[in-house]
Amino acid sequence: MMGTLAAVLAGKKIVTSQDRYHAEVKGDIENVDGVLKITSIHVNYFLKVNREQEKDAEDALNTYLPFCPGAQSVIGCIKINHEITFT
Repeated sequence: MMGTLAAVLAGKKIVTSQDRYHAEVKGDIENVDGVLKITSIHVNYFLKVNREQEKDAEDALNTYLPFCPGAQSVIGCIKINHEITFT
């Protein structure tokens, strides 16, 4: 997911080098009918950009999931939440 978002950001001329871009990921595991299942994934992206780039970055966040192989592999069985924090 992080790589796909980085590609969309690059298309908007937003730099995603390691010192400017990282993510924290958490998941929820629940007992569903006696089986432990990952039921949700929450990704918080951290991106260092100037104010003028924030809208483009938000647009990228709101549009990258359909292009992400990892997300598309689990959408429908695992809920994905994501947000972006600008630093």
